[in-house]
Amino acid sequence: MKKNVFTLLAGAALLCACQPAQKNAGTIDIKLDEMKSDTLVVGSYLISDLNQNDLKKDTILPGQTTYTYTAETDSIAYKVFVLSTREPNQGIVLALLPGEQVEITGSLKDWQVAGSPLNATYAPIQKACRPYIEKMDSLEEIMTDDIYRNVYLPTWHQMDSLQADYVRQHPDDDLSLFILGEIGGKWVEELYPTLTEQVKNGPFAHIAQAFEKGFRRRKMFEENKKKMVEGAVAPDFTLNDLQGKPLTLSSLRGQYVVLDFWASWCGACIQEIPDMKKYYEQHKDKMQIVGVDCHDKEKDWKAAVEKHEIPWLHVRSTDDSDVSLLYAIEAYPTKIVVDPEGKIAKIFVGEGPALYEYLDTLFN
Repeated sequence: MKKNVFTLLAGAALLCACQPAQKNAGTIDIKLDEMKSDTLVVGSYLISDLNQNDLKKDTILPGQTTYTYTAETDSIAYKVFVLSTREPNQGIVLALLPGEQVEITGSLKDWQVAGSPLNATYAPIQKACRPYIEKMDSLEEIMTDDIYRNVYLPTWHQMDSLQADYVRQHPDDDLSLFILGEIGGKWVEELYPTLTEQVKNGPFAHIAQAFEKGFRRRKMFEENKKKMVEGAVAPDFTLNDLQGKPLTLSSLRGQYVVLDFWASWCGACIQEIPDMKKYYEQHKDKMQIVGVDCHDKEKDWKAAVEKHEIPWLHVRSTDDSDVSLLYAIEAYPTKIVVDPEGKIAKIFVGEGPALYEYLDTLFN
């Protein structure tokens, strides 16, 4: 379920993360009405840090009249958020280019921008999105599958459509690429090809590079998916286990192997662990399970294995060696049974009893 970035940041710990900046790094002077009585959060990360692995958070305590955010480097653009802890759906998104001296005045509901034509153009677009954000936030406490499908998602789509209209009308504007980085999804496939090369190679080139990588990944995914059929040889791979030692799939030939594609963040994966442990205990002399952790942080992966006392082999798929792409994994959990000859015997997507019924057929 989608949470807007303001809500996510408001729930984070309020940490002070300012660092000395280089001489020509950009700055944002913040002078907002809410600073008189509210605690504000300033979040920032490099445009190149698309997964927000190095998200920094600063606080503006009540009573400050002016706060200056200073970028840590002068060589790349930043994405910066300013939001209220009292009203998490009230916030501002900014793009800070190297060397810019930006000033934000007014209020979180109606702010003005000086020193940045791009952010001045983006401000009214964000303000037009505010009613949609407020509507989605109001649905959180009463959310049901029907509300999510029939109200929440259409509202989200309408908000993104509003922003996509700007991109459609301004293919030669750097802001259009920044907006595409915000709305993502189907809009990237539709509108990214319409942008000019100047925009793609401009200050938000890292976003363009991520999109290009995504297109290449999609093509590889479709090619690999065609190979994922029963009777085909399971693609070999080598990944590090919990102790950092390499484990190669082909080294397990001669026994049945269940490849369990999972992650610590996947609720359905965690829910299935007790059943998997039961069947592993019953059949461990005839098969091996290899848990392939995907799109996860190493510390979270290791913590989950320890917490749930998962007894089988474990490896972790990384961006550098993405086995989930190699096996064209579309959903989690996915379990692939590999026979003693190293061929794909069965593929099971999602949770449920089908895998265990199949194992009973094999071994009982």
